[in-house]
Amino acid sequence: MNLSKYIRNIEDFPKAGVRFKDITPLLANPDATVYCLQQLVALLEDEKIDKVVGIESRGFFFATLLAKELKAGFVPIRKPGKLPFNTLKEPYELEYGMDALEIHEDAIKKGERVLLHDDVLATGGTARAACKLIENLGGEIVQCNFLLEIAFLKGVQKLKNQNVKSLLKY
Repeated sequence: MNLSKYIRNIEDFPKAGVRFKDITPLLANPDATVYCLQQLVALLEDEKIDKVVGIESRGFFFATLLAKELKAGFVPIRKPGKLPFNTLKEPYELEYGMDALEIHEDAIKKGERVLLHDDVLATGGTARAACKLIENLGGEIVQCNFLLEIAFLKGVQKLKNQNVKSLLKY
């Protein structure tokens, strides 16, 4: 199945000059969703995973499905102020300014094997901040996997010490 036919380009979203990769057509098609999930699991090559971490918000879609499929726990990483318990916070740079991500301080135990998932790898800042949070809790990142990578933005360079896999590259 060609998953790229389920990815819609939205010009000038969220701002002028950006071509947004919209995965909602893929999510709306149950066959494409199941196939995509199977392909994401295959990227792991039978690795044991204790926790699947999904990055807010589109990373949650497949991260929860991956956790179920892998019989692992699901852990959300969210924007500041969205998690109800004690959190660790990691700031990161945006193209213009700063942002931050948070994780519950008890979400990952030392030595747990973690899969980090998000829908898109673009500049890599968000994924790198998520990796730092996981590592600060003592998690061992087995893989960072993405539905798609926007290669010209070179986000993979910010994840140099990680095993990075993507189903689609643009």
